Order: sequence, then C-alpha cells, then structure tokens
Amino acid sequence: MTANLFRIGNAIFLWVITILFLPKGSFRKYIPVTIFTSCLLLIETLLSIVFKWWKVKGGVKYLVFDALAFIFGPFFTINLWVFHFTYGKFPLYSIVNLLMDLIFAYPLNDLFQKIGHYKLKKFNSATLFLTSYILSFINYGFQKLLFGPKD
Repeated sequence: MTANLFRIGNAIFLWVITILFLPKGSFRKYIPVTIFTSCLLLIETLLSIVFKWWKVKGGVKYLVFDALAFIFGPFFTINLWVFHFTYGKFPLYSIVNLLMDLIFAYPLNDLFQKIGHYKLKKFNSATLFLTSYILSFINYGFQKLLFGPKD
C-alpha cells in the first residue's frame, strides 16, 4: 500500500510541476524523444518478465503497474526537464545523466527495494546503472539525429 501511494503521489507531483513550469516549446520539442525512450523502457520491462531480471511482489500485473507508474511518472517528466536544461550541451547532459543514473542505481534502488517497488534478481545495481546510462546516449542520439541541433 505504501509503495502504491508513493508511486501515485510521486507521479502526480512531478506532472503538476512539469505542466506548471516547463515551457510549452520545450514540452513539444522533447516529447518525441521522451516517448521513444519510454517505449524502450517498456520493452526492457517486457524482457524482464521473460529473463526474470527483477520481480515485483504480486506478479506480472503489479510489475506492469509498477513499470507504467515509473515510466510515465518520474522517468517521463525528469527526461523532459533534463533535455530542457541540457540539450545542445552534451558534456553537461552526460554529467547530469551520470549523476542521476548513479543516484538511481544505488541509493534510490536500495530505497525502492526496501519499500516494495521491486526486487532485483538477475540485475544488480551496476547493471541498472549501465543500462540507464547507455539509454541516455541512445536518447541524445535520437534527439540529435531526428530533430537536429538545439536551435
């Protein structure tokens, strides 16, 4: 129950902040890359069912709910903000993603496992970090190739 309240509250809070403060032009500009990378995370989630990379208490139904709450909550909104502040400044983008992915893979991963979001099985914190960080470069390349330079 605590995990569900945290998921929902976190997603609502981040969307309200994003809707109120992210410039509309940035939202429109970075929504395609955010949808693209969200789809990649959904694929990763489906693969996690097959390869048993992590487990969510309650089975596949809860795994899907957990993934959707994370991907379309904090991941989606934070991705928009990171692109808003760092796109066109690749070194800054790389450093911000390095720090955020390290924080996610280590202290937040531990916290999320303790409060019942999920339990890593065949993944570990290092794998979580590497997949997240590599995904950030795929993200940047997608934005750069399909939508050109910052301005």
